[in-house]
Amino acid sequence: MNSVLNISAYRFVAIADPDALRARLADSAQRFGLLGTVLIAEEGINLFLAGGEASLAQFLGELRADPRFAGLAVKESWSPAQPFRKLLVKVKREIIRMNHPAIQPAAGRAPAVDAPTLKRWLDRGRDDEGRPVVTLDTRNAFEVDHGTFDGAVDWRLTKFSEFPAALQQHRGDLEGKTVVSFCTGGIRCEKAAILMREAGLARVWQLEGGILNYFEAVGGAHFHGHCFVFDERELLDAALAPVAAEPSED
Repeated sequence: MNSVLNISAYRFVAIADPDALRARLADSAQRFGLLGTVLIAEEGINLFLAGGEASLAQFLGELRADPRFAGLAVKESWSPAQPFRKLLVKVKREIIRMNHPAIQPAAGRAPAVDAPTLKRWLDRGRDDEGRPVVTLDTRNAFEVDHGTFDGAVDWRLTKFSEFPAALQQHRGDLEGKTVVSFCTGGIRCEKAAILMREAGLARVWQLEGGILNYFEAVGGAHFHGHCFVFDERELLDAALAPVAAEPSED
């Protein structure tokens, strides 16, 4: 029985009091018995938490009472057991490290494409204006190896901070195409899309909510394999259910 609710969410928004926010959210998560990770930086918040449905609803109610997070969108999935071993609430320099301080998503997002629209584009192989569509996987290579969109561009990143240099090297390959950057939940592909726009690529979109939102909205169409997540579930299928580990060969 799937009794544990898992949530993931992020919001790029200016946070002037990251240490005070850390203390408040750590207290709230502990009171409601939640486990997982909350990252806070001056650029925003990124969280992965699991626990009882009612407890998470109360935690999110307190979080959304803060005007900075009133419209926080959350992705949900269920599992039969708690996928986290502890609660970690930390202040970081970036909620997803790119080492490119000029990129400030809170100052304005790159355009986003929703899952049904991307599926329609991939069905046709072209966008609504007839341009060829390229999906760009912004995740690490080991994540890509578990599953990705069919034909996705993969620069074999070992960490996200390598993305700016990879873009500089491969920018010409993306010219004249409609590029949709994607990742697990949306945070990496949002920064990536802004950087590509800054680099002069005119037709760049981010996949709204990443792979997890795509699975929830349209299933696994055009996606081969599973989605890696950074908790003890490790792999999710297109129904957002944990995938049993394959037996190892002796």
